[in-house]
Amino acid sequence: MNNVLVITASIFGQDGQSSQLVRKTLAQLRNIHGEFQTTYRDLAAEPVPHLDASRFGAFLASADDRDGDQQRVVDYSDSLIEEIENADAIVLGVPMYNFGIPSVLKAYFDHIARAGLTFRYTENGPVGLLADRPVYILAARGGIYAGTPNDSQTPYLRSFLGFIGLKDLHFVYAEGLNMGDEQKESALQDASANIETLTA
Repeated sequence: MNNVLVITASIFGQDGQSSQLVRKTLAQLRNIHGEFQTTYRDLAAEPVPHLDASRFGAFLASADDRDGDQQRVVDYSDSLIEEIENADAIVLGVPMYNFGIPSVLKAYFDHIARAGLTFRYTENGPVGLLADRPVYILAARGGIYAGTPNDSQTPYLRSFLGFIGLKDLHFVYAEGLNMGDEQKESALQDASANIETLTA
């Protein structure tokens, strides 16, 4: 393992529980694989712009027809995709906000879903074009949602990441973090144990 792409999205930055779980995952990966390079993308500190008609139009325009602004949009999207392509693994911190993923993470996804680059449509349906690699997803939640109808994150992440070719997904949940100190401590201990199991 030479390079790991690290993506965090907590509004609390590196103090967020999902970000702390990300750090534990990186430490465990280093214990197993030795040192590796990391590419950090903190979506809360440096948000990806939300998709609008102008940015979407830049993706649709042919290379010969793009103006300067459109080319800058495409170059930025290309750089995000290149980070994934250069990574041997991805470590993704995902807090839950109002039953969903952070809006900055959705904006990031909107910029890496590019027809002809990360997916294509065929007569048999869509095909992901990114080479598969391990994706470790650290999900931090105030309540308990895994395995219930209120867990909108897990199926969405499976669907979207699979759509672009990333199917080797490993979920670690830390749940009930706002349900008292005892529950929080227990959830974080369980998550740490699961990180050790998954990364091994």
